[in-house]
Amino acid sequence: MQQPDLFTILPDYISTPDGMEIDRQGHLVLSCPNYADPSMPGVIVKIDKERRIRKWFEVPVLEETGAARNMGIAFGPDGDLYICDNQGWSGDPDLQFKGRVLRVRVTEEGEILKTTVVASGMEHPNGVKVHGDYLYVTQSALSKVKDPSGLLVSCVYRFHLDDENIAVTNTLADPNILTTFITLNPDVQYGADGIEFDRNGYLYVGNFGDGAVHRVIMDEQGCVIENEVYAQDATQLSTTDGFCFDDNGNLYIADFSANAICCMSPDGTLRRIAQSPDCDGLDGGLDQPGEPRVWNGKIIVSCFDLVTGPDKVNTAHEMPATLSMLELCGK
Repeated sequence: MQQPDLFTILPDYISTPDGMEIDRQGHLVLSCPNYADPSMPGVIVKIDKERRIRKWFEVPVLEETGAARNMGIAFGPDGDLYICDNQGWSGDPDLQFKGRVLRVRVTEEGEILKTTVVASGMEHPNGVKVHGDYLYVTQSALSKVKDPSGLLVSCVYRFHLDDENIAVTNTLADPNILTTFITLNPDVQYGADGIEFDRNGYLYVGNFGDGAVHRVIMDEQGCVIENEVYAQDATQLSTTDGFCFDDNGNLYIADFSANAICCMSPDGTLRRIAQSPDCDGLDGGLDQPGEPRVWNGKIIVSCFDLVTGPDKVNTAHEMPATLSMLELCGK
């Protein structure tokens, strides 16, 4: 397995890094919800090829809560940025159904014009991906939906890129629900998380607690005709947080609980390519990886470094926050 390297130490206004994207100028764009310190605003930063970091903007807060907790991000074809504002991630019952999907209107020069709300009232919006004219959002819990098994239900929502002010009910009555998932692992009840499309237009979704990668196939009308587990191997992958493809069709998966990164080959074979013990990330160690992103021929990994528990390698949050770096599969 690889030994991860330190990519960068993040500024002290970042306590919890998470989702990543690449803008039109080739900058690595990092979303920081800063859950570890509620006094910190949620911010979006840009990193250039010389690894210089600058704050791009603070995410507009929800007036009711006075906060924004931005996780997954994705750029639309016009350069606008879509953001999952996961207000309820902390588990505070007063914030449970306060999540939003935001659209930040951006000029070609990167100036912020305005922010609109795509959807509101969401329980747990997490990952987001743009494909065609639509926005696909993982919602990691649908607690209002009661499966006969008693196990957690989660889902993917689909919104049109130009949708505004959709009030989500977090029930199966929501017409924007594309497909649902049940997390079978009773010990880790956390559902849909990582999300990506491959070159064939197939949608891949990580079922976090099961450590499973689902493949979702849609027909020409966008209706789901298949939602099946495509890859699962507990010896190589225990949980599925954020993930991304490289140009060869390899899928890199953040194994959040195991402090590891897994590579899924196009045929669905899983192989753990790096793993770290409990660490502070300052030597490049994978300090609870939240999302990988292929950038300039390397895998950059955000280190969430916050959640603890019996199934987690991570035991504590430390500052400063860090990003790690790995080689692509086959190198």
